[in-house]
Amino acid sequence: MTDQVLHSPLPGARARRDERARVSREQAGHEAVTPGDIAVGVIIGRTSEFFDFFTYGIASVLVFPQVFFPFADAVTGTMYAFAVFALAFVLRPFGTTLFMHIQKRWGRGIKLTIALFLLGTATAGIAFLPSYASSGGLAIALLAVFRSLQGVAYGGSWDGLPSLLALNAPSSKRGWYSMLGQLAAPLGFLVAGALFLYLYTRLSTADFLSWGWRFPFYVAFAVNVVGLFARLRLVLASEYTRLLEERELKPIGTLEMLQTQGYNLFIGAFASLASYALFHLVTIFPLSWIVLNNSQGVADVLTVQLVGAAVGIAAMFASGFIADRLGRRITLALSAVLIGIFAIASPWLLSGGAVAQDAFILVGFALLGLSYGQASGTATANFMPRCRYTGAALTTDLAWLIGAAFAPLVALGLSLEFGLGAISLYLLSGSVCTLIALYINRRVHSRRV
Repeated sequence: MTDQVLHSPLPGARARRDERARVSREQAGHEAVTPGDIAVGVIIGRTSEFFDFFTYGIASVLVFPQVFFPFADAVTGTMYAFAVFALAFVLRPFGTTLFMHIQKRWGRGIKLTIALFLLGTATAGIAFLPSYASSGGLAIALLAVFRSLQGVAYGGSWDGLPSLLALNAPSSKRGWYSMLGQLAAPLGFLVAGALFLYLYTRLSTADFLSWGWRFPFYVAFAVNVVGLFARLRLVLASEYTRLLEERELKPIGTLEMLQTQGYNLFIGAFASLASYALFHLVTIFPLSWIVLNNSQGVADVLTVQLVGAAVGIAAMFASGFIADRLGRRITLALSAVLIGIFAIASPWLLSGGAVAQDAFILVGFALLGLSYGQASGTATANFMPRCRYTGAALTTDLAWLIGAAFAPLVALGLSLEFGLGAISLYLLSGSVCTLIALYINRRVHSRRV
């Protein structure tokens, strides 16, 4: 998340303010903190989270229907797996609330250590789960418990570093630095997707479903340890602690946030809805749709998606460049319009041959990179300064819950019931919500100015 200001003071005034703050910190004996240092910590730390995220998502398509829901047909089993997939996003706001209290009492370092240890343990724990064939309903219950614990841990993993990155970035490059924190998503997908592709193509189907799929979940714990140390190196350093305190990046109660800033929370969540609605429709859903319809092989789809992730990274770099020249609000609005156009073409692409389906994935990843690159902290400038730390976390939680949590389940169910045109309506609704929220945000700012 970031605290990028959509409607900020004039660039010259903002630059002078930032320079005065920098000089003041140096005069007070503060060590200079470069945005590049913060960016590295943010990317490494969040990549570990997205690796867990996509490891579970890919397994929900390739593994869980056969291992945990073998009593159902392929389509129904996949929908059951997607229902469990959504649990993490439902529990995420509760995790944020719980760990905000932990941070207030024991500090940011303890909070992060517990959250990432819980995330790694829950993810690695899935690797040890028994199958439905050996344990029946208990296996499904344990899967749901571990997935719920992942959601709680995701909520607790917010460290404020993306906000600190945006606040300390040069005023003329805030769109660029805001984008850097978002790079973790395609990077996490690249690692998780490549690992599954390797295992799927190197093992027999029986071995893959028996033990091969468990390996990425083992790896997750080690990846989280690396991410933990990368983040602790920053948040526990005295100079970073001082900066976080100076920027008032401290937790406050969720109840207080809802009572005083609830309106802004929902504006922020809906302002990035187009991006979050698209997120799972180009990462998880296409894999399920193509595999269930046997229109391409699993290895072929994963390969195209890995290429798509690389395209998404390039598009994210472009989003930073565009946002610094046109502004974040215009960039987000433009992305929403393009996603709406993409939504109209989606049924023809998904129902076409391999080339058309590959085009859906590649174009989708490009639009995801363009929109998601600037989707974080969309309206947090509306928050009072003391509310921005918790507000940024809860805005993200709501955006994931409203836009992405049930996207694979809803898209698959509606497509089977009403045809692929339902996906168009789903994405179009996200685009419309984004445009309306951005308009409301602009009006709110105009009244305050």
